[in-house]
Amino acid sequence: MREKSPVTLLFKSIGPGLVVAAAGIGAGDVITATVTGARFGTTLLWAIALAAALKFLINENLARWQLVTGTTLIAGWIARLPRIVPVYFGAYLVLWTFLVGGSLSNACALAGHSLVPALPAAAWGVIHALAALGLVWWGRFDLFQTLMKALVGLMAIIVVVCAILLRPDFGAVWRGLFIPSLPVGGGRAVLSVFGGIGGSVTVMCYGYWIRENGWRGHEHLRKTWPDLGLAYALTALFGISLSIIAARCSPDITQGTRMALDVAAQLETVLGPAGRWALLLGFWCSMFTAMLGVWQGVPYLYEDFVTSWKNRHGAAPAPAATVNVRQSPVYRGALLFLAIPPLSLLYLRQPVLIVTVFTITGAFVMPFLAGTLLYMNNRRDWVGEQRNPWWLNMGLATALLVFLYVCYSEVIAVLR
Repeated sequence: MREKSPVTLLFKSIGPGLVVAAAGIGAGDVITATVTGARFGTTLLWAIALAAALKFLINENLARWQLVTGTTLIAGWIARLPRIVPVYFGAYLVLWTFLVGGSLSNACALAGHSLVPALPAAAWGVIHALAALGLVWWGRFDLFQTLMKALVGLMAIIVVVCAILLRPDFGAVWRGLFIPSLPVGGGRAVLSVFGGIGGSVTVMCYGYWIRENGWRGHEHLRKTWPDLGLAYALTALFGISLSIIAARCSPDITQGTRMALDVAAQLETVLGPAGRWALLLGFWCSMFTAMLGVWQGVPYLYEDFVTSWKNRHGAAPAPAATVNVRQSPVYRGALLFLAIPPLSLLYLRQPVLIVTVFTITGAFVMPFLAGTLLYMNNRRDWVGEQRNPWWLNMGLATALLVFLYVCYSEVIAVLR
């Protein structure tokens, strides 16, 4: 038998964290990082790194709950917390699903149209949504995971290499990362970074993907740290690199729907046509991997919610991730709901506005996740000796306060 190469073995050893990174790096990350870089240069890179770190803490706690108790977070909410908690999340999930479907369809429409302008943007949105639907509907999980890893690797390499080739002021980059400062008008941008970088509801998909990889039991907790560490380091690196690239652009590019094209045009002046096409390809990779990850992962939440609600009077919850689950009417119905009805938002011809509304809506789930996890992972009668250590509680409490303030600020901004 032919031995596998070290590169192949390394690729296969990478866990589902990389899939989380691919699903989380979507339209919100691209727009947030680009706007931040174009308006404030490299002064807010620290906020991107901190946002990724806070999302890491929340996802680690989510994995901790599942691996220690053997039940998903949704099953835990339904079985152990007041009914208002899962009811709130269920209602929120339906609204968020429609908005994320519309956001990603619009983002993929822009990405496809940027690469091949001969086809209308709306047509590209439909093509991407149906392609992702087909890949999830008929594809195996190992095919999905391999494709996601390959695309996110290509995306990261392109964007990081482009940022390095621009030869930025690395002293300014270092200061922006490790010496926090807040320029005039930067407060709102920092809040947008915390809300937009690293995903929102998509962090919950990690629990189902670790089950697909056979991670069960608290002994697998040691795997989640390097796995999620790689995921959120990549998320931060992508956002930082995109901000460095956008720092060369005028803030005016953030006002229109040609944001990607304008940033790519700036890159072309320095790196030539190859730089322009590389950035557009990286932009497309980030959009399509996010769509594919959401299309595959979010229907698990619906299946888990329905199954756990039926079993709320004491029956053991069904496994959260099996082939049978992916073939169930609930999973496939949720997949169709993600892919088809939100396509109507393509014809509003307001892709940036739709992505912005989606990002604002996403801000509401992060304090909810942080708060419930902080409570549940500190109940000794629920998690035993695996409850959070004090330093993890401090990090999670910080995340709770930060995301509460972000959520409050988004509400005030809308009311004004």
